Amino acid sequence: MEKKLDLKQNLYFGFIPAKYFIVFLVITILGVIFSATPSGFLGGFVVCTVLGLLLDKIGEVTPIVRTYLGGGSFVAIFGAAILMYLNVFPEDTATLISDFIKNMDYIGWIVGALICGSILTMDRKLLIKAGVLYFIPIVGGIALAFGLTAVVGQLLGYGWREAILFVSLPIMGGGTSAGAVPTSQTYAAAMTHDSAYYLSLIMPAVVIGNAMAIVAAGIMNSVGKKFPHSTGNGMLMRGGALLKEETKKQAPLDLGAMARGFVITGIFYTVGILASKVVPSIHYYAWTIVACALCKITGLFPDDLQEDVFQWYRFAMKAGIQAVLFGIGFVYTDLAVVIENMSFTYLLLVLTTLVGAVVGPWIIGGLIGFYPVECAITAGLCMANMGGSGDIATLGAANRMELMPFAQISSRIGGAIIIVLASVLAPLLGAGL
Repeated sequence: MEKKLDLKQNLYFGFIPAKYFIVFLVITILGVIFSATPSGFLGGFVVCTVLGLLLDKIGEVTPIVRTYLGGGSFVAIFGAAILMYLNVFPEDTATLISDFIKNMDYIGWIVGALICGSILTMDRKLLIKAGVLYFIPIVGGIALAFGLTAVVGQLLGYGWREAILFVSLPIMGGGTSAGAVPTSQTYAAAMTHDSAYYLSLIMPAVVIGNAMAIVAAGIMNSVGKKFPHSTGNGMLMRGGALLKEETKKQAPLDLGAMARGFVITGIFYTVGILASKVVPSIHYYAWTIVACALCKITGLFPDDLQEDVFQWYRFAMKAGIQAVLFGIGFVYTDLAVVIENMSFTYLLLVLTTLVGAVVGPWIIGGLIGFYPVECAITAGLCMANMGGSGDIATLGAANRMELMPFAQISSRIGGAIIIVLASVLAPLLGAGL
């Protein structure tokens, strides 16, 4: 019976039966070759979904990748990055994918569903308890990442100050626009060179750190399977529960409820953007999290709308993840930067930062009631990746998308903490650099 079920599963590419998927794939490829792909959101979604599902299936049936590196999510991301690096697509298709991910904000479409769906259907007591304690393992991860990288940098002759300022700090800083760019500007204001110089120094660390964080997330998923006591299988804290798809009692599919959930997600997003206009220093993702959390904690969000949001969340998880993983790999994972910085010393420094980012939250989080695997992923690896796109890729590789709210807290609020640290450390450590 088990073999029959496995065979049936293997005959599907994600949510599409193989006998139909092959036809869809051929037509998609022909559309790319002859510049016949629909324009706009539809074309971008079709190309990224079909190719994402193909790469996802390859990852799921490749033994070592499936077991140790995150399986389909890993291949969807890095397979797309390889296609971009090799310049496989014609210019119009490459532009379509880039516009779909950036200008049409498909990432925001997915992140919004994950944030609202996770928080508004979360155990209320868990949300309150986790929110209070969550910053403790974040700080522990930052401290250990900085300390270990400084020691290794000094031992390898790179310099402990350089290791902190140019490797570990930018990796932990929340990506590019909200991390590397303001960090470089902070350095320029307090140190010797202009911001462009410092940005060129720290961007390789950001890109390579993001790639390593995705790989590490897949490994953490395997660690959880190997040591079941260390993981909540998507639950962050002991003694609480997220209303996950497999644990929450599901109501029958209701298209009206799903549509309402879509609209509700957009409403909370709007609230987040409005708040960011008042306090622009905090990203609207963070304000969206705050709005959802306040409504959940205070009981302002009606119970009868929770199922609506949950149905939209389920749809996004089912139909939207492969497309966004492919798009992130294609648009945001620059293999050229990784290859250019493939020195042993540099890679070891980046790896050391990741080790500190994981071990700190693992130990501290475990001591204060978090599951070590989930805490290491959210408070550690989601500090080390490239913000919103990195969070999706990291949680996808870890098979823990329901942790998106905490990942976003790490990227947005944790990233803001790093900017503050940069403003303090640059004048203290940056003399002559």
